[in-house]
Amino acid sequence: MIMLIKYLLFVLLVVFMVSAAVYSYSSRRAADPLVKGTRRSVMNMLLGGMLVTLSLMSMFIFRGSTLNVVIEAVFLLLGLFNIFSGLRSYSYYSRARSGS
Repeated sequence: MIMLIKYLLFVLLVVFMVSAAVYSYSSRRAADPLVKGTRRSVMNMLLGGMLVTLSLMSMFIFRGSTLNVVIEAVFLLLGLFNIFSGLRSYSYYSRARSGS
């Protein structure tokens, strides 16, 4: 069961990484600032998901060391903050695009 979770987290990590690269590339190519901001906010959420997934992977792979627990907690908090700030900026840009 643990191996299944490890493989699932690895697949999720790869999906987040590829999706973030695609959104990064498309945001750099966008001419409209609102579209650019929307895509960058989605990229920020994907990078936050990638950090959370990386933290969960390290929780399943490494055990016990205080340094590992601190690094996992930092990655987890940083990932959650990226997801939160991406959601916040996405709501801002979506409201700006709708004109409200």
